[in-house]
Amino acid sequence: MLHIRLVLFGKLKEPHWLQAAAEYEKRLGAYCKLETIELPPAPLPEKPSDAQILKALSLESTAAQQKIKGTCAALCIEGRQMSSEQLSDWLGRQSGTVTFLIGSSFGLDESLKAQADLRLSMSAMTFPHQLARVMLLEQLYRALNLAHGGKYHK
Repeated sequence: MLHIRLVLFGKLKEPHWLQAAAEYEKRLGAYCKLETIELPPAPLPEKPSDAQILKALSLESTAAQQKIKGTCAALCIEGRQMSSEQLSDWLGRQSGTVTFLIGSSFGLDESLKAQADLRLSMSAMTFPHQLARVMLLEQLYRALNLAHGGKYHK
């Protein structure tokens, strides 16, 4: 069984995000072993300078690198956009552990993106990290359900 590890910065706090994530996490249990690792984002002032942002991303990168196992997919706006079918095919070619990275509010450090086996973009649009997390969970469920001949993807 595929092991999917989500490494992300920040916690879900609002009940609607928690409920949506929990639903897809439950559904994913039929297709994979899911592990979620929530890391604290590096602290930044309200209006950080570019140098402060780069330093924070570097600190976050160090923390995230220790949690990456197996194949790594980094979610970033400049990544490859895939259809649900393409994601299903890609996941079907993986074995062992696949780690998905979702950065903090300023994204991911370039070093994390460089080491990723896949740079994945859900859209050219920007989404709140809580929504991106739920969207990733839904797409993972859709992709794995599709790979197993399920009827969720219509």
